[in-house]
Amino acid sequence: MTTWTDHTADRPISLTAPSGIDRAAHHRLDEAWLAAAWSHPSTRCFVVSGGQVLIDETADGRTEIVMTPSFEAPLTEAHRYFLGTDEDGVSYFALQKDSLPGRMDESARPAGLREAGLLLSPRDAGLMVHAVALENWQRLHRFCSRCGERTVIAAAGHIRRCPACGAEHYPRTDPAVIMAVVDEQDRILLGRQVHWPEGRFSTLAGFVEPGESIEQSVRREVHEEVGIDVGEVEYVASQPWPFPSSLMLGFVARATSTEIDVDGDEIHEARWFSRDELGAAFEAGEVLPPYGISIAARLIERWYGKDLPTRTAF
Repeated sequence: MTTWTDHTADRPISLTAPSGIDRAAHHRLDEAWLAAAWSHPSTRCFVVSGGQVLIDETADGRTEIVMTPSFEAPLTEAHRYFLGTDEDGVSYFALQKDSLPGRMDESARPAGLREAGLLLSPRDAGLMVHAVALENWQRLHRFCSRCGERTVIAAAGHIRRCPACGAEHYPRTDPAVIMAVVDEQDRILLGRQVHWPEGRFSTLAGFVEPGESIEQSVRREVHEEVGIDVGEVEYVASQPWPFPSSLMLGFVARATSTEIDVDGDEIHEARWFSRDELGAAFEAGEVLPPYGISIAARLIERWYGKDLPTRTAF
């Protein structure tokens, strides 16, 4: 059986490394504090639009979110979201706009999380995940699900209130399970979704259904998608995945059967791989690894025992 002490085991999963940001939720309803924080000269803010922010390379080769002091920020009142403070007391805000601002130096470029998440520091990646998740939720939940009236933003972007019926709505997070299925021969099961390009394989995944435990969800999803029975389910790690609002819960699932029967609706193809077989498939270009930002890549690496080939295209 594989060991879980290989060199990849302690490497942080993308988007989960400690960001150094205190979300300071106790300040979200304190309008006086928020106003003072916004007007402080050390405060930094950035624009988020359509899941993208502006990023730029620094002189020493790092990649950062383009941030400005609050007094240089584009005008917006309702769509200004407080993200937290760092250990130096600097406050950070995200501004939701219909488009990203232009840059006079033309060196900055727009980027989504799939690209920026691999390039940014843990601080900036954490801020971007928070901002993108809030923006997604805000755009999709403008009306009250109870009475249909338009809601208003509160708690620095973390609540929407209905002025008609008084209901409060909070950002939703949809739990999803993602699993490296391993059999008694220590092979890993990888699948290809119906809309993926030829050769792209990854771990199986699916959403948790109402009234279902995460262990039950793992077993159900694997059986539904590929017809494999699962026994032991071992939790590994989680990853925020705001595309638009998921939390990926990562597992290793021990298969108790091996005969594959794909559903044809979600999964087009599934295969068992030994380490040698997967390495040869990577080398020949027959299998494309998942994006490095994803928890899927880390689950496979923990079994594989070394880094996966780098994917440069997003």
